[in-house]
Amino acid sequence: MGLHLNQGDDELVENHEINVTPFIDVMLVLLIIFMVAAPLATVDIKVDLPASSAKPAPRPEKPIFLSVKADQRLFLGEEEVKPESLGPVLDAKTQGKKDTTIFFQADKGVDYGDLMSVMDALRAAGYLKVGLVGLETAAKK
Repeated sequence: MGLHLNQGDDELVENHEINVTPFIDVMLVLLIIFMVAAPLATVDIKVDLPASSAKPAPRPEKPIFLSVKADQRLFLGEEEVKPESLGPVLDAKTQGKKDTTIFFQADKGVDYGDLMSVMDALRAAGYLKVGLVGLETAAKK
């Protein structure tokens, strides 16, 4: 006598495949959300920066001023310097002390990219302490 088990198709057979359709739907929805939100996160507003009303920091005895004129000429104190010779001239002026604060001022008409190229030249020369100079205004009451 033998026992015969039902070897037929069972309705409750486990399926070992992953259904990725819901994952794709979620990813497409997230993609659309980020495509809509990304332009809103950028800043495209032209800003006319105000003068600072903060208390000025005390000045050292002999401050070193680096100035950028509207025509992109660089001045260290009263003497004009070339951007490529900024490092050696600063080293001579500070006796090689890289921790000296350099006071940086620029004309309003100077392009932001030109301003950043001068800041990069200062960083490349090893001068990381930079003080930005601005106009002082009366404190608002």
